[in-house]
Amino acid sequence: MKKLFYILLLVPSILFAQEKKEWKPFQDFDKKFKKAIKFATFYGAVNGSNSIADVDVYSVNTGQLINGTVETPFDYSIVAGVRKIARFGYENRQAVFYNGEEHSYGDAATIGKVNGFEFLFEVDWKRRFGNTFMDQQHFLRYVADKWIVKTEYVQQGFADIKYFEASQRYRQKIGKKFSWNVGLVQRISEPYGYNPLEKYILSNGSLHYTSLALDEGYNIDFLPNGEINYLNPEGEVVATNDIIWKENVIPQVLSDYVKRKKEEIPQQWNHSLVIGYDFYHYTKTFWLHSWASIMPFHLESGEYAYHKFIAPKQTWIDFGAGFILGHKFNKHLGVFIEGKYNKYWNRQWHDFSVGLNYVIF
Repeated sequence: MKKLFYILLLVPSILFAQEKKEWKPFQDFDKKFKKAIKFATFYGAVNGSNSIADVDVYSVNTGQLINGTVETPFDYSIVAGVRKIARFGYENRQAVFYNGEEHSYGDAATIGKVNGFEFLFEVDWKRRFGNTFMDQQHFLRYVADKWIVKTEYVQQGFADIKYFEASQRYRQKIGKKFSWNVGLVQRISEPYGYNPLEKYILSNGSLHYTSLALDEGYNIDFLPNGEINYLNPEGEVVATNDIIWKENVIPQVLSDYVKRKKEEIPQQWNHSLVIGYDFYHYTKTFWLHSWASIMPFHLESGEYAYHKFIAPKQTWIDFGAGFILGHKFNKHLGVFIEGKYNKYWNRQWHDFSVGLNYVIF
């Protein structure tokens, strides 16, 4: 396995060594920069809509009816970005302006419609159903006839996934529509799989949360009258009975502990072998675009590498794939299927769209 990795490391060097021209990266820099950003689009937008309806809640206290309302604030997104990505034939750009709400599955493909340099930088601050989070996708990609290099940063708030990825691949074309690739991937992420609570899990599977709270500085004061006070590290009473202690205090203790322990651990490197393919066929009445990247082998790297948190002597497979199919049967009827699926460190995120259009003339 290591020999294979070393061989793949030499591939980019061999490819670049075949270039006879002297490499002068800063010669005509202004001209090259203008060419690189030509046709790029900078965009920014604020989008908003109402969220789910407010909910009336009822309770009874000492015989009195209490009526309350659970309100959910409106949804919004604040988007800023710049992109230069050639559109595939099936992508229909009808809107006059980019507002960040566009959804292009083809952006996730390993290879774009054209060779050369393409990029995307987008940040999206969102609030959905009262929950706020951030999504980010940034990538730089260069595709040549024989090789592909790409760097990417992804943050998916809903999926709770965040990582940096760089890949270098050898590319082999088979005909005009299909190509396969093989190479190396380097990823940097938090220590996925690491569970800070593991040392407090008992043999029966239950969590010894009181022991954890005591280790965190909380204290339990047994009073002479038989009552119990639960104190935080500052000595303040935070609960006077077991129910409040378990339902209100302990969840916050666990959340703070897990967050702190994960922040104490540095980002983890993950080196993997990647094998992939891309297929693109397009006519005005039928198109098929599919791609996949599979990472079946990984080098163990570091005390908190994902290898440490799976069964001994086992590996795992990470992959990302996409599929886009469209067919216009006639001038009236057309169907489409679009979707992409990703699985990294046994975390999954995906989206899809299936439907038909019927036009009446």
